Amino acid sequence: MSRTQAESVIRNIIREIAQTCLSRGPTLSETLIAFMVKAVVLDPRNHFNVDRTLTKQVVKKLIEICVDRLMDEDSPTLNTIQMQVYFDMNYTSRREFADVQQKIQQSRVQSLSRDVTDTRARSREELHHLYTKIASYIIQRSNLGSNTDFNTVRETTAALQSVFPPSELSTFMSLLKQDKEEQLKELTLIVSGIRLFNKSNSRGGEAIRDVPAVLNETLPAAAADVERELAACQRLAWQYTALLEKIIEQDTDCPVQPHVLKHSLYNTRQHEAFLKIILPHFTALAEMWAGLEGEKMLLSMLTSAASGLRGFVSAPSLLNPDQLERLLEGEQVRSDMERCSGTAGERVVMTSDMSGCEWMFPERAVNFEGVPLQYKGVCGWTLVQKKGLIVPGNPHVGVLKHREKFYAFSSRSAACEFASRADEYITAVAEMAKTSAELIQLLHLHQEFACVTPYAEMQSGQNLLVKAISKSDSSTQTEIHPLETNIVKSYEWNEWEVRRKAIKLANLRKKVTRSMQTDLSHMRRQNSTQTFLPKDAGSQTKRDGESDVPKPQVYLSGLRGQETNMMKVDLTRTIDE
Repeated sequence: MSRTQAESVIRNIIREIAQTCLSRGPTLSETLIAFMVKAVVLDPRNHFNVDRTLTKQVVKKLIEICVDRLMDEDSPTLNTIQMQVYFDMNYTSRREFADVQQKIQQSRVQSLSRDVTDTRARSREELHHLYTKIASYIIQRSNLGSNTDFNTVRETTAALQSVFPPSELSTFMSLLKQDKEEQLKELTLIVSGIRLFNKSNSRGGEAIRDVPAVLNETLPAAAADVERELAACQRLAWQYTALLEKIIEQDTDCPVQPHVLKHSLYNTRQHEAFLKIILPHFTALAEMWAGLEGEKMLLSMLTSAASGLRGFVSAPSLLNPDQLERLLEGEQVRSDMERCSGTAGERVVMTSDMSGCEWMFPERAVNFEGVPLQYKGVCGWTLVQKKGLIVPGNPHVGVLKHREKFYAFSSRSAACEFASRADEYITAVAEMAKTSAELIQLLHLHQEFACVTPYAEMQSGQNLLVKAISKSDSSTQTEIHPLETNIVKSYEWNEWEVRRKAIKLANLRKKVTRSMQTDLSHMRRQNSTQTFLPKDAGSQTKRDGESDVPKPQVYLSGLRGQETNMMKVDLTRTIDE
């Protein structure tokens, strides 16, 4: 199956799943459906082989499994995947957000800029109209007021006249189009600065909004809300971690299945990770004073994204606070920092068994805190040995460097055992992620699965979910000499050289060409013959008939000798024999 046909089949599957889900309830995005399709195919429990051609039965089974998972409203895994899709669709990094706002602002004044740069004003009235358009362009581009406000137009025109009087229009008209656009941008900055300066001195600018005051009022409240939600999320993650440890180690009964608790822990940790991404922006917003209008809109987007994530959190609905306290009675709920401080005194000791392992420690490594840890710093040994339990690793115990990747562990024993069978544990973590698709994004396992890309703290501008991986060989042929040349290579400036060539050609016409074969050229000629294979021919008759008769045999004797006395002897056997 070609790539185009495969993409067509996938689109049809996604479309059919979307229609089936729509008939049962809510409308689901194609991104969510596509991610679910890949998660179902990756899960080895479903027995899908991506190397084989998809039959109708396989496609039907795939659609049924995807629809069942997408319609399971109580599934923590589905909530986590929906949270990841929602964050990818609604979150934008600061750089991308600023670029989008810049493009929107440029498109808003594009037609007005074209009118200013393309005009050919000659009369006094046309020049006055052009000057008015320049003032309108500055107001719209700076976004400091409205063109319909009389005071804004008057203040802008007065500031423009102080740096660009109407008498300079003739010089402006003589410039090239690109130079005109650059001068318009420069005038916008100068005039906007004059108006902001006058506003700070109470000499106008009533129509300019006090953006710093708005941000100072809304930022603390928004940051406090996110911090409170993050603290509650972390507390819940710690409680679920302690409860799962108790169930795994002491085989304690619980009203909720352990695998449901495990997926709810993934859901809570993913919510915590997204809130941590959003929270640093509030601190950065509070420190920045440039571009405050765009920062206000960014604040609105971040607040909306943080509030939208609450709809996908499923962990609090499993067990109420009283049930959690009752189940954890007598157990110590430790935070991530307390877990790390509990193993602060442990340190990996190099032995003869670990001679081939490379370890990193804080006092020996440069920029130790900035080392990119695999699994987002989670202990891989605990993840495998305790059936998917997420426990943060402590880098101060020792960071293992294996195949140019770095791993942290929750204890010294975990580090030593992981190092002794590193490849097996890495494979086990990847297999575990196939059965729990949300771990691919949560633990940054995208390198193990080429169909998924990470959000990577959302600073690189890449999308979160499915991205097609395509490779192709391409080549470009360029013309050696784009310009046609008139060089005649057979041209000779010396007429005697021309005569010499003519005499040589004349002599060659009267010569006899001779050739001989030497030892070096013997049997060196290459011959090739094209043949046509015999054609298969056959005929069909109505009836097969055959007879078994003796084969005629006649012997002529007396052919040898000087005198010819030939005798014909019939040696054919009779039919009766």
